[in-house]
Amino acid sequence: MVVAFVFLFLYAPIVWLGLASFNSSRSLSKISGLSTRWYAELFDDVRVLESLQLTLRLALASAVISTVIGTLAAFGLRRAFPGRALWTVLLSLPLVVPEVVMGVAMLGFFVKLAGIPLGFGALLFAHVAFSLSFVVVVVRSRVSGMDVRMEEAAADLGASPFVAFRTVTLPLVAPAVVAGAAFAFLLSFDDVVISSYLTGVGSTTLPVFVYAQASKRGISPEIVALSTLMVTATAVLLVTGVVIASWRARKAGSPAQLV
Repeated sequence: MVVAFVFLFLYAPIVWLGLASFNSSRSLSKISGLSTRWYAELFDDVRVLESLQLTLRLALASAVISTVIGTLAAFGLRRAFPGRALWTVLLSLPLVVPEVVMGVAMLGFFVKLAGIPLGFGALLFAHVAFSLSFVVVVVRSRVSGMDVRMEEAAADLGASPFVAFRTVTLPLVAPAVVAGAAFAFLLSFDDVVISSYLTGVGSTTLPVFVYAQASKRGISPEIVALSTLMVTATAVLLVTGVVIASWRARKAGSPAQLV
């Protein structure tokens, strides 16, 4: 009973959001008929499409840069060196610092000190800065549990450090790297607070656009349709990931079952 109540509490608003997106009227409290009118108006809105394109470019660039730097940092923190504890704490600070504080700090640093104008460049630097910590935490957890003897065995067999990394180390940490990249992409795509401080003219991300429209005119049916599409896309990606992970687990376990 308690579990059913928890699921109802979590998913009932999302289900109602999906139903309201097909409502023929602008009301969000009463379904008067089914229609795809709001989806048609959504795809005809140039501002939404431009914001979506900017958000995707920003999230992809932020994910790539954060994953590369975060993976290298995770491998660097694997070895003991003076000051490693300090670097670990510094890389973990964005996980606990409030987003409002980070937004104000980045606004002052990028605009006032670094001279970076508001827009895509400032947004990219900021998103990499707060996504980097999540990549480091995810990849480092996998690196710390990896058996070093496998790399040593590759070196004993004549593999160069680069070949050993490419053929042994990287395949072992690949799931963590992919998970870190997914975290970085989603964090960048969903960010509102920090992006609202660094958004410039012509560089409004989709979450900031949705928040601005909802705060000015209230929740419009177009925003409801857009939210439904975002939830659907997230659910499809989640189900696809679970299916692929299950398939890989069954494939990896099949030889053991045969033996």
